[in-house]
Amino acid sequence: QVQLVESGGGLVQAGGSLRLSCASSGRTFSRDAMGWFRQAPGKERAFVAAIAWNGVARYYADAVEGRFTISRDNAKNAVYLQMDSLKPEDTAVYYCAADESAVSLSAWDDEYEYWGQGTQVTVSS
Repeated sequence: QVQLVESGGGLVQAGGSLRLSCASSGRTFSRDAMGWFRQAPGKERAFVAAIAWNGVARYYADAVEGRFTISRDNAKNAVYLQMDSLKPEDTAVYYCAADESAVSLSAWDDEYEYWGQGTQVTVSS
């Protein structure tokens, strides 16, 4: 069974940091592009960041550019999202996703075939 499992979410004050992790099992994702998305209450799921299979190309949403960093460790079949200078508007459920057919990095969630169950991030003001 293919699984993506996020961890590292929690409650943090504005200006603080969190590091999300996404571990995979049942399939190797080392050749896939990986992405992070988030969904705030009452809003649609939104793109956060994506990384190419080799970790060289990275792509960020404007809202997180300069504050968040996506990275991956293919030996561990894992992807990470370092979130710094967090703001209350970053509060959301964060999901990792895998795009096995990636030609280029995508911000469209329907390009991603595999999804985790999500981890809650809450930023207090």
